[in-house]
Amino acid sequence: MKKIIPLLLIASYLCLALSFQTSNDDFKKKHPNILWITVEDMSHQHLGCYGGKVTQTPFIDQLAKESMRYTNVFSTAGVCAPSRSAIITGMYQTSAGSHNMRTLNNAATSKSSPVPGYSAVIPDDARCFPEYLRKAGYYCTNNEKQDYQFEAPVTVWDENSKTADWRGRKTKNQPFFSIINLMTTHESQVFMREKEPLTVDPKQVQLPPFYPDNEIIRTDVARFLTNVETMDKQVGEIIQKLKADGLYENTIIFFFSDHGDGLPFVKRELYDRGLKIPLLIRYPNGKDGGKVDDQLLSFVDFAPTILSLANIPIPKYIQGQAFLGKQKSKQKRQYIYAARDRMDTEYDRVRAVSDGRFKYLKNYMPEKPYYQDIQYRLSQKSMVEILRLRDEGKLDEVQMYWFRKTKPDEELFDVYADPYELHNLANEPQYQDKLMELRKQHLDWIKTYGDLGAIPEKELISKWWNGLNGPPKTQTPILEIKQGKIILSCVTKGASIAFKKHWNDKSWEIYDFPIQEIQGDSLYVVAHRIGYEQSDVVILKNEDYK
Repeated sequence: MKKIIPLLLIASYLCLALSFQTSNDDFKKKHPNILWITVEDMSHQHLGCYGGKVTQTPFIDQLAKESMRYTNVFSTAGVCAPSRSAIITGMYQTSAGSHNMRTLNNAATSKSSPVPGYSAVIPDDARCFPEYLRKAGYYCTNNEKQDYQFEAPVTVWDENSKTADWRGRKTKNQPFFSIINLMTTHESQVFMREKEPLTVDPKQVQLPPFYPDNEIIRTDVARFLTNVETMDKQVGEIIQKLKADGLYENTIIFFFSDHGDGLPFVKRELYDRGLKIPLLIRYPNGKDGGKVDDQLLSFVDFAPTILSLANIPIPKYIQGQAFLGKQKSKQKRQYIYAARDRMDTEYDRVRAVSDGRFKYLKNYMPEKPYYQDIQYRLSQKSMVEILRLRDEGKLDEVQMYWFRKTKPDEELFDVYADPYELHNLANEPQYQDKLMELRKQHLDWIKTYGDLGAIPEKELISKWWNGLNGPPKTQTPILEIKQGKIILSCVTKGASIAFKKHWNDKSWEIYDFPIQEIQGDSLYVVAHRIGYEQSDVVILKNEDYK
């Protein structure tokens, strides 16, 4: 009998251990690790896996061999802030009030932000999608390799810094959603890295027909492509870090850029070169590696897709559709939509619809020229050189295309036959059916989601901010103690509430249910609504609670 008892104990222990392991494995399967490697201002065609012949991108190409490669993925704008707003909310920026580049009073100097300004159109339950992941137990981080961090409600990220990644998790078993954003290919790096050695020979670059061909232009393009090669090595370092931590084979990896190249007549445009991006998705153990998917995808589809992969219900207000996971849409996307509004100091309003082959553009300000004299990009020598040649009358007809003084009301391009979108088909009889089809899709899109770009920006901001000089402040959260539990609330509709039990804690916890007790030195509480300033912090001291 004495021998039987220990055996029973051992058997019981093994059963419990096996049960725990099975439960843990089920949790991991239901909530997989997800890593986004994102880059800035880079079109797809430079990568070897997308047919690039000049740049050497061995690390990304190897990732592509183990990934599903998507060939028809589009941003919702040709510039960062509006397109990132669509990514983080799953809503078109034109419906969320984030359609202008840097939606603040001082358009020339304010930082860009992927978090939209408040408008009555944004539902009160709208959130930046990582908040839903955090509520499900994910550790969420945003890593920007630059001097500033995008401001977001504290409920969005566990950590938002230049060093943030999955290594900050509370336990090794906690699932993570991590973004590592590389700025190496950003427009600014063409002039900020100009003294660094080139790894791409300017003589070997392939210039589009809308660029004049001289040493200055070739050098800037070679600098940009050199930056692409540098970025490729950084991607390799991130993947190696993931492998070193034993996480490579059980992490879903996304690689994509936020819009097209940071070069003249590419960035900020609604042509495919400004919107079409690379997207690689590597599944655990390289499932579907090397396959190609040519379905149409939009940035508004990313948020619902991540929630679907993480087995989290997709909120009804989200305007995109999941293309992966159990909540994958039954119908593939037929059209993508994009918008161009104010860029820094320059105003315009253009809308785009594409079925993948035909691109429709609606110019709401046809009296304005195509070219916008944006001061920021004049730091690129190639931009200054193009303007010099224009003023001296040395550009040919195609190179002058950008500098037309006015625009037609509508444009239609066949991007298969005309990849640079130089020949407007809108007035040609044989394309009238396609013109009417895409025109109707554009109008239906506005009818469905609204378009705040139709409202003058000052008037729009005045409505949002009730005549204030800046965004309103989220109301200070209210703390109540009932039956020994702490109940938190905020009168600002749509505000998220977060708390800490130690001020030095790295991240804030999201408030969902009454708090049982204060386990730290005090309770620190804050509230924040998208587009508002964060509330003041309320402190409930331990002795006051007792």
